[in-house]
Amino acid sequence: MRGRQTVRDMVLSLAVIGILVGAIYIFIPHDEGAEAARSAVKRVDYRVELITARRTAPYAVAAPEGLPKTWRATSVSYKASDDGKGGAWHLGMLDPEQQYAAVEQSDALPRKFIKEVTLGATKVEGKQAVGSKKWDRYQGDKYRALVREESGVTTVVTGTAPYGRLADLAAALVAKKT
Repeated sequence: MRGRQTVRDMVLSLAVIGILVGAIYIFIPHDEGAEAARSAVKRVDYRVELITARRTAPYAVAAPEGLPKTWRATSVSYKASDDGKGGAWHLGMLDPEQQYAAVEQSDALPRKFIKEVTLGATKVEGKQAVGSKKWDRYQGDKYRALVREESGVTTVVTGTAPYGRLADLAAALVAKKT
């Protein structure tokens, strides 16, 4: 019977396979809700990196203290520079509404560092009150940011979160050197 297969036979075979795949898809559970999105990004423990950064960095490294458990750390890094200038601390987080917010710090040249970590955001009118300090506001196509330049270090709280959430994160920052 070789050579007697027809296009009709091939189409019928594909239809049977399609029905089987559809049935499998329907009966296998899959979660596409908010909890699935929440569990897709894993929480990281940043304590070891924070201790290392605070020992190594030439500036007091800032990290949040007292934030609610609904904030989740998702990424962390500290990159020291060879010349003792330009070391960079990064702590990425998701806020309670699953918006990204990050703490970025460096002793590098402020203008270049701010442009890099805010993805090109520019300074806008107005300041953001965070506790007793005023932070500069930046707005970009992707990120908004709060920026504070101090002697020897620039701290940027940036991300897709609204300014109020960024201010919550900035208010929780405690800078220490060990």
